[in-house]
Amino acid sequence: MPIVYSKSGAIATFTIDNGKVNVFAPQMHRELYDALVDFNCDPDIHVGIITGSADKSFCAGDDIRTELPSLTPQEALEAHLSPHVHEPRTGLTRPGWEQDVMRLRRVKPIIGAVDRYCLGQGLIYLLLLTELRIATHRAQFGLPEIAYGMGGAGAMTRLGRIVPQAVAMEMLLLGETISAEKALSVHLINRVVSPDRLMDEARAMADVIAAHPPVAVQVELDAYNRAMDMPREQAMDYAGTLFRFQRVAYAGPGAGTGFFRNGNNGKQD
Repeated sequence: MPIVYSKSGAIATFTIDNGKVNVFAPQMHRELYDALVDFNCDPDIHVGIITGSADKSFCAGDDIRTELPSLTPQEALEAHLSPHVHEPRTGLTRPGWEQDVMRLRRVKPIIGAVDRYCLGQGLIYLLLLTELRIATHRAQFGLPEIAYGMGGAGAMTRLGRIVPQAVAMEMLLLGETISAEKALSVHLINRVVSPDRLMDEARAMADVIAAHPPVAVQVELDAYNRAMDMPREQAMDYAGTLFRFQRVAYAGPGAGTGFFRNGNNGKQD
């Protein structure tokens, strides 16, 4: 399967494996969605890593050439851009699977491990699905959709919240790639490492997160995301309430023997 989903201990890994530059074929969005749902629901998994297959690009975006080969290039492009997918079995339409992936509410963090190209839908997924990002020195990041008549990536990713506006506009309007070094300097990614260290660094980060009490990690992630759209006072009240609930749970019956000490998902020793 082009999306390889595996688990090792408390860490899940999503590997994009489809050709030399790991383009996204239509069915891969569904595969990724199904893997993310399992990731969210599995109580034994605390953190994830998403990467491209070994020594290949992270993901060079969608492959619209293979989506509907019986159509003309323009028809295929228009179908690819459609926000809905027609289901022949039911006769109904519904949001495309990539929309499901992008709208899915996650409660666990994911680390992105990027080598070579990270373009288009690949970069969109990286920005929407990961909290921490590591890249090799040969990684390149870009949103080239505008050159093909497709705009809107800046809104999908809220890119201006991640990098300075001048950098966001450069990436969105010029459609050119930026290097790993520049991506690091504008805080698009967290670290740059050698290719042979990429997965080791990602797993080391994941091990640290997996060792923390899982509910604390989930509360931190959810509270951070929700508070981004709250006024300051509301955000402080919300975080304060969550903190008090956690302290009560930590100090309550059985404190010190549950997951808050050992990170075992609330199961008593």
